[in-house]
Amino acid sequence: MDIQNASPSLYNEDLAPAKERNWGAFSIFNVWTSDVHSLWGYYLAASLFLLCGSFLNFVVAIGLGSLVIFGLMNLMGYAGEKTGVPYPVLARASFGIWGANLPALVRAIVACFWYGAQTAAASGAIVALLTRSDAFMEYHKTTQFLGHSGLEFICYVVVWALQLLIIQNGMETVRKFQDWAGPAVWMAMLVLAIGLCVKAGGFSFDHEIPQALLLEKTKDAGIAGEPGSFWALLAVGATWVTYFAALYLNFCDFSRYAKNKEAVTKGNLWGLPVNLILFSLVAGVTTIAAFKVYGEVMLHPEQISAKFDSWFLAMLAALTFAVATLGINVVANFVSPAFDFSNVFPNSIDFKKGGYIAAGIALVLYPFAPWEGNAAHFVGAIGATMGPLLGIILVDYYLIAKGEINVAALYDEQGQYRYGNGWNPKALIATAIGALFSSILPNFTSILPSWWGLYGWFFGVVIGGGVYYALSAGQATSVGQENA
Repeated sequence: MDIQNASPSLYNEDLAPAKERNWGAFSIFNVWTSDVHSLWGYYLAASLFLLCGSFLNFVVAIGLGSLVIFGLMNLMGYAGEKTGVPYPVLARASFGIWGANLPALVRAIVACFWYGAQTAAASGAIVALLTRSDAFMEYHKTTQFLGHSGLEFICYVVVWALQLLIIQNGMETVRKFQDWAGPAVWMAMLVLAIGLCVKAGGFSFDHEIPQALLLEKTKDAGIAGEPGSFWALLAVGATWVTYFAALYLNFCDFSRYAKNKEAVTKGNLWGLPVNLILFSLVAGVTTIAAFKVYGEVMLHPEQISAKFDSWFLAMLAALTFAVATLGINVVANFVSPAFDFSNVFPNSIDFKKGGYIAAGIALVLYPFAPWEGNAAHFVGAIGATMGPLLGIILVDYYLIAKGEINVAALYDEQGQYRYGNGWNPKALIATAIGALFSSILPNFTSILPSWWGLYGWFFGVVIGGGVYYALSAGQATSVGQENA
């Protein structure tokens, strides 16, 4: 739809409702192949597979978790498809035209941090490949720059720059990149899995890894309890669902370009429960085969590729997972802050400039490498606040507004979403209370039990959404004449 007489401080062409809607189910599917098939995604999938204890447990924990992800993504995806607006603009309906900058900036901060972390992971795969050469290894050991080896720095900057090329023509370029990168990564993963299974003498779902070693290697996954136990399986499912916390919020950044609701549903069906289960299965089987072949637990694919005798296979694996990690960076950590920063200053920042700002922040962070230290805990705590944000937006859209948003008013300074000077106090109160229980208390105090933090995002969704509904019940926003 065309927006007439939009307020300049709330509108630019990138934030406007999508005019071209040519993303079919395949493109939506590849949003998820790009998001999941990364070095960290592989590590998490392989770890959770091993911690399930058996194939049946894996199907239950990862399968049910994937169905929850599918349901939540559909809820946000349908809102994006119907309204055609990106995440920060949709948030204006519940937080107010200016208040929406709060959830936008929270999402942007988390994205910028992980943008740098994922870029470092992708460049690390290239470094692992190059250091197979004695000359590069010598350079890697003897040259230092900004706290990193010269080789690490060069690879980081090259990978960082390549990502900027992907967004030169906006979201259409992103779609084209996803449409070839996703299938290419799947093919490389299958080649890796089949090759290792052949070397191992066949594939197996039983890992035979000593429990002490297993727990040591998977400790970063944050799963407590004996592998295969009820509490471990519950934690596996919760971790898998929480892994997508950021994308629940801004999936509408992609679904707004969908041809129709059916494309969103089909793309999500194949890209989430089907793709997630198969991806986790392949990652687990590959890790088991690698353990049998090399006698080591290698949960990172670049560790496995470094063992290959063939330079060509090692190069194929390294480049494939580097591309896969670029995919998740573009989907999860580039597109979102691009729209988020644009939402704060629509007059001066468009989609490209917003993306450049996010990339610039990631480059500035690189010398400090905060993703290697305690800052990861801080960003995780900030990320947990995305739970109440999601709860508030979904409650407002589906329970308060009944799925009807006055899209034109989202761009009107004096419209129905102005609330109190552009801020909705109900949403702010709900966010504060939700964040208290999802992030502040479990991360910065010992008041709550130790297991609470693992499920903090869930508490945030329920408490944030529940408080908002209690404050807003019976006062549903009236819908204008022009609906999405």
